[in-house]
Amino acid sequence: MAKSSGIYFKVTDEERELIKRRMSLANIRNMSAYIRKMCIDGYTVNLQILELTECAKLLRYISNNVNQIARRVNSGGAVYPDEVDEITAKLRETSGLFGNILEKLSKIK
Repeated sequence: MAKSSGIYFKVTDEERELIKRRMSLANIRNMSAYIRKMCIDGYTVNLQILELTECAKLLRYISNNVNQIARRVNSGGAVYPDEVDEITAKLRETSGLFGNILEKLSKIK
């Protein structure tokens, strides 16, 4: 792991408020992370892709179902076809959403 060291500087109250406003606009709450990103890259990217939120929700749903099935199978239970069909449908939906996300990301310049 790389060794971390500090860089410290002072800003006026007005500059601090300006930094806070810009952080807010970028939807970033960690000032150190924001300043580090701006110093290194000169910009931040805040992607608001609704499909990404939906994908995260679907992946949590799928993960929970797979974990429940795994627990049942490990304790000697059975896997029901309707559960597998439901998970498969959610995976197809998630795959389609990821395709939409990748398409949107490919258009960013």
